[in-house]
Amino acid sequence: MKQVFAALLSGLAFALMVPGVALAQDGPLRIEITEGVIEPLPYAVPDFVAESAGAQQLAQQIARVVADDLTGTGLFREVPREAHISQITSFGSPVQFADWKAINAQALVTGAVSEEGGRVVVKFRVWDVFAGTELGQGMQFAGTPEGWRRMAHKVADQVYSRITGESGYFDSRVVFVSESGPKDQRAKRLAVMDYDGANVQYLTGSNALVLAPRFSEDGQRVLYTSYETGMPRVHVLEVGTVQSRILQGQDGVMSFAPRFAPNGQTVVYSLTQGSNTDIWAMDIASGGTRQLTSAPSIETAPSYSPDGSQIVFESDRSGTQQLYVMSASGGEARRISFGQGRYSTPVWSPRGDMIAFTKQNAGRFHIGVMRTDGSEERLLTASFLDEGPTWAPNGRVIMFARETQGAQGSSSLYTVDISGRNLKRVRTPEGASDPSWGPLQ
Repeated sequence: MKQVFAALLSGLAFALMVPGVALAQDGPLRIEITEGVIEPLPYAVPDFVAESAGAQQLAQQIARVVADDLTGTGLFREVPREAHISQITSFGSPVQFADWKAINAQALVTGAVSEEGGRVVVKFRVWDVFAGTELGQGMQFAGTPEGWRRMAHKVADQVYSRITGESGYFDSRVVFVSESGPKDQRAKRLAVMDYDGANVQYLTGSNALVLAPRFSEDGQRVLYTSYETGMPRVHVLEVGTVQSRILQGQDGVMSFAPRFAPNGQTVVYSLTQGSNTDIWAMDIASGGTRQLTSAPSIETAPSYSPDGSQIVFESDRSGTQQLYVMSASGGEARRISFGQGRYSTPVWSPRGDMIAFTKQNAGRFHIGVMRTDGSEERLLTASFLDEGPTWAPNGRVIMFARETQGAQGSSSLYTVDISGRNLKRVRTPEGASDPSWGPLQ
């Protein structure tokens, strides 16, 4: 893969101040976060140019995925192709900026696709229409015809980054629990998909109950809880080979809620002995374990900070489920949740600045976020049952599971941004729950 990239325009900015999005009215093209109402940036993505025979369909498909990625963020609004005045017929031709200004397209993405000998090459450029300049320089990706969606996501990531100044999240995958059958006899199996629900692949059968899959930092392994042996045990699965094994542990005890440390060498999880549940850590290579909490209460759902120095977890040591933070080596924990209701399933943002959680209060479930000291709590959703948040790689979007009420109720995946806007369902072939968002590939 050949990549050519130049520095972004010096005026490009993306400042997180307070929730909301607005367009800057003067200066270089940028998206700026403000208190105001969201005004998505209008942009255009004409069909990419087919530079070889037979590449026409791929060129159209790639352009559509790029547009879907950008529009799906809620930060961009595509100008309909029917409104286009100019037609892009050659990747190297000069851009007729006046024609794109006339339809109020502030950004323009042009591209070209060629296919030869089982190799696809995708080229693209990003233009600031009103400034009449290119954002960065042209770039290209190469791959197989089967990997065309990944190349489209990579293009969209670059466009997103050049206009917002932030890293994208489109070329990423999500591991989750796929669900089928009636609510009282639901079959569950692990699956992995692109962030947008495409390219679903199943990783396990449905012969045993599986729960809470969690990606490693490099996206190559998945931890999950399985009842294959009759009681919950932590398993680790290699995504590339789809081979799994039970992590070493004590026989006859329940282990669950696993999560990798950022270094990928340690696993933190909950272990139940008698009526007590504590948090333990295990070195994957040696199988050596150490106990991190010791309290007459239920301690579970641990999640590391991005630097691996701290762990957030839920505990009912105060009488109800609340969130606590402790050193990754164990020791005294400090409570960080003090609002009304019960808190669970905390997960640290990849940026390290926030913690997402599930909250139950007054008969409703919510997905929320707070600062790592518990301040600035904000609820993003509310429904009969929302649970299990997971962060996009750039820390700006959260995916979670929502279950509908009643005997025929089902579970689906949704995303929402950290301002509580742009709530969207992620389409999957069957019911879905327990998502874990992996890194950029």
